[in-house]
Amino acid sequence: MSLGVVPACPVNTDRSAPTPDRLAYSLTLPAALTTPALARAATRAFLYAHDLDEMLDPALQGVSELVATACQFTYDADVYVSLRYRDDALRVTTYDHHPTHINRHLVAACDSRRRAALRLLACVARACGGDWGYGPSREAGGGTRMWLVLPRHSGAAYGRKRSA
Repeated sequence: MSLGVVPACPVNTDRSAPTPDRLAYSLTLPAALTTPALARAATRAFLYAHDLDEMLDPALQGVSELVATACQFTYDADVYVSLRYRDDALRVTTYDHHPTHINRHLVAACDSRRRAALRLLACVARACGGDWGYGPSREAGGGTRMWLVLPRHSGAAYGRKRSA
């Protein structure tokens, strides 16, 4: 066994400003009444830092709707929020701990309540030419995953449409 030279610890030398394509944040937040406001504040800071502030209006509306719904449907103490920018689109994903029901009547009732809670999110996604939805979590432990995809070009136009 050779006791050669031990390499130095790697050092990140990239000190460039955050760019849109480097936006990647994950937050675990309490399932509380104040959580949508916390998620909006964090999203606002992230979008400004990554020069995506033209997407503020639809992104903040979407984050608010997703997080509020996740908090409403979870039985656990926290919810998970992910913001990513990929392929010229902002992707917001939330996970809550709402279990998957076996009884078809409970499934239908929960789907109806969740769709009603996300009605405004659907309008934002449609206005921006984006996508949204929900389904079983692919993570261990189950729960529900909800998402919103906002294309940058149409997301930026969303605020201009509303103010016109």
